[in-house]
Amino acid sequence: MSPDLLNTLGVAMGSAWLSGINLYATVATIGLLQRFQVVTLPGELQTLDQWWIIGLAGVLYLIEFAADKIPVVDSVWDAIHTFMRVPAGAVLAASAFASFDPSVRWAALLAGGGVALSSHGAKAATRLAANTSPEPFSNVTLSLVEDLVAICASVLMAYHPLIVLAIVVLFVIVAALVARRVIVALGKLFHRTNGGRGRNGPASAYR
Repeated sequence: MSPDLLNTLGVAMGSAWLSGINLYATVATIGLLQRFQVVTLPGELQTLDQWWIIGLAGVLYLIEFAADKIPVVDSVWDAIHTFMRVPAGAVLAASAFASFDPSVRWAALLAGGGVALSSHGAKAATRLAANTSPEPFSNVTLSLVEDLVAICASVLMAYHPLIVLAIVVLFVIVAALVARRVIVALGKLFHRTNGGRGRNGPASAYR
């Protein structure tokens, strides 16, 4: 695999992963980096350097910055953005491969959507868990950390896409292992609940 292809893959999967965490901060950051020619993004990601895109992403980021710090509101915001972050992550990934064969772009679209879904799902689940705490500080801290990760990782991705690609691969593996354990645990719980009802229900009818 050529270095150019690997670098493009790093930017594609990195931007998809980061869109699941904070779409607007990611678009604004890499758009500014391209605008001021700090880096040259692959494919059609270069079009993110237009001021109206950067401005729109910046305004939406400020709205999210406020909404994301309020318990419950942040979970509603995340639920709504399931229909925005995941498709946007898929489009960003495919856009990075704009100069490649259509089959490669389709593969990038599907992979990018999956990666964005994994990071968005982890973010939403973490915020739901934080909302069980009565104090607001955990929510605010988590939100600030997510903002920092989105911005700093976007810059790192622009300079060192292979490092971000390695982080994304590691994250997806860990997320898959955690999801598997959760599914197994839920299956056992469901089985026990059903088993308990099955044993108690019929027996109680003859008592």
